Parts: sequence; C-alpha cells; structure tokens
Amino acid sequence: MSKTWPDTRLLELLGIELPIVQAPMAGPTLHEMVIAVSEAGGLGSLPCALLSPEAPRRELDLIRAATARPINLNFFCHQNPAPDAAREAAWRERLRPYYLELGLDPAVPLPATGRNPFDAAACELVEAYRPAVVSFHFGLPEPELLARVRASGARGRASAPTGAEARWLRERGVDAIIAQGAEAGGHRGVFLHDEVYSQPGLFALLPQVVDAAGDVPVIASGGIADARGIAAAFALGAAGVQIGSAYLYTPQAHLPAPHRAALQSEAAETTALTNLFTGRPARGIVNRLMREVGPLSELAPAFPTAGGALAPLRAASEAQGGVAAGDFMPLWAGQAAPLSPRGLGAGELTRQLAAQALQRLQTLA
Repeated sequence: MSKTWPDTRLLELLGIELPIVQAPMAGPTLHEMVIAVSEAGGLGSLPCALLSPEAPRRELDLIRAATARPINLNFFCHQNPAPDAAREAAWRERLRPYYLELGLDPAVPLPATGRNPFDAAACELVEAYRPAVVSFHFGLPEPELLARVRASGARGRASAPTGAEARWLRERGVDAIIAQGAEAGGHRGVFLHDEVYSQPGLFALLPQVVDAAGDVPVIASGGIADARGIAAAFALGAAGVQIGSAYLYTPQAHLPAPHRAALQSEAAETTALTNLFTGRPARGIVNRLMREVGPLSELAPAFPTAGGALAPLRAASEAQGGVAAGDFMPLWAGQAAPLSPRGLGAGELTRQLAAQALQRLQTLA
C-alpha cells in the first residue's frame, strides 16, 4: 500500500493499492473489467441494477475465481413508479413518427424495462459474497437493509452531487462519499431533489463535499479521464477518484458498435443531460433523438420505464447500421471522454493513470 499519495485514507479503508475506482457502468462493465482493475490495484466495480436476478452471481463467481482483491458491488436506491397509462400513451404518440419511418407498428407490444432497486434479495447477495465495498446511487437503502450490509463487513459509499447530499450521507454513517460533478457520464445521483440544472461542476463541488464530509474520505467523480484530472482532484481534497468514460475505450468494455464508434468520433465532444432513455437525467453523447425530442422532455415516463418504447426503435436502427445506428440508444459518456488514453487494457490504464498522476503530484510538492 503506497504512502506517497497526499491522502491515503481511501487506500487504508478499502485495502487497495491505487486510489482509483472504476465507475460501475451498467451495460459496459462485467467481470472482465472488474478483474482487470482490481488486479491492477484499483477498485473494480460491478453494477448490479441492470442485471437479471441470476446474473450477479454468475459474474461474481467468475470474479472470485480470478482475483481475491477488493471489489465493489453497486446498486440503485430508487422507488419504482406507479403505472401511468396516460403518460405512456403520450410518450408513444411522440415517438410515433419514428416508428413509421422505420416501418414499425406504433402499437407493437413493448418489452418491460427497468432497473432493480436494492432490496432483500440484493442484500442476500451481499451477505453471500461479502464484497469489500458496496456503493449506492440515488441515496441509501432502508436502514434495516443498510445495517445488514454493514454487518457483512462491507464498506458503504454513495454519490453526493451536492454539499447537502454529502451532509445527509455523512449523518447516516457512510464510509466514503463520491462527489459527483455535473461533468460525469451516466445518471445523476441526486436524491434530495430533482433540480439537475443546479448540479455544480466538480471543481466547485469537490471542496464543498470535502468540507461537508469532515473526516469521511471523498472520491472525486466527473470530468476525470487523465492524470491531470486526478492530480487536480487530490489538490482539492479528494482521497481518490472514480473514473468511468476512460474505461469505455478499453477492450474489456461491453459496448454496442454504434456507442464505440461515437466515442471514437468528434461526436464525443458534445454531451448533454437527457431523460429520454430511462426517465431520469443522465449524461450521454448527443444523438438524433436527443436533438429532436429533448434532450429533456416532460413526456418521458418516470424512471426507469422510459426505455420500453425506445427498444423497437433501437433494434430497427441498429439493424440498418451506418451512421443512424446510434440514433435511438443511450451513448453514455462524460464531458472528459475525449481526453481518455486509447489502446490500453483496463488494468494497464489503471496503472498508467496512477503512475502519471503520482508523478505530477510529486512534482507539484
């Protein structure tokens, strides 16, 4: 365990060698990435909210067979909405022209979509596999479930996109707080309000969260894709960083071809917050649907149900291929994605970013 980082609290707390957490990106992240990052000395994270009930156990068995290093399991803490037929109908009507354009029946039955919130079954998974870390998005689970997570021996951490949410998390005894800046790709972690337009950028947010966290270590997230961002985060009081988009460029990332192509193109320079794909604001590369319908629309059904009506459109456009293949899929990415190193595996990326950042910090010292 290195003692040369300006703040070693996270290393000591989690038992890792490098203060780099791989963001739990639902879809792109499976066992290959988790293993590579953890074996490199960082903290690999397995996102569980999108996985079927059986899938996390399969993934964890593969992870445990390959590494004994600390890992993180990530869960969402949301309430599934009540059915809203009128809103669903309005959303389908807004998408009707696209159905007709692609030769689809606008009345076709839609697949069920959603995200699994942390519940008793998820808690049993934690108790069975006993990961070193369990992280939560959109707040924390019910106190009884949270107590069971702690009793398993796992360290708990959660996202705070504002100083107020950092204080709320500290009062509830989390072991680490993730300061999620507005630049971050994927879903906003807000849970005390839904005013995403007020979310600060990381450089304004991080010192506020560090102050609010007190002696709780803070992990900086959002707009960090290279060594410069890591060094800057430590200069502002972070004890570690969480990196997402940079890992999307690695061969371990499970990405559809249109998403990977968008990341490699100039399109990655333009991202926006959108609720069209899930019903909750998340940052992604701007595509046709976002330009023409949103990016934010009051018509989109509540999280996590908005994606059902988009599924047929996505399938049809992907099948056609070409530049339109990504028109109806979420192309999640953060604002710093174009800064990401290329051509590296997830493990090599972790080690290289840490070495370069440490060199910068030592030079500044």
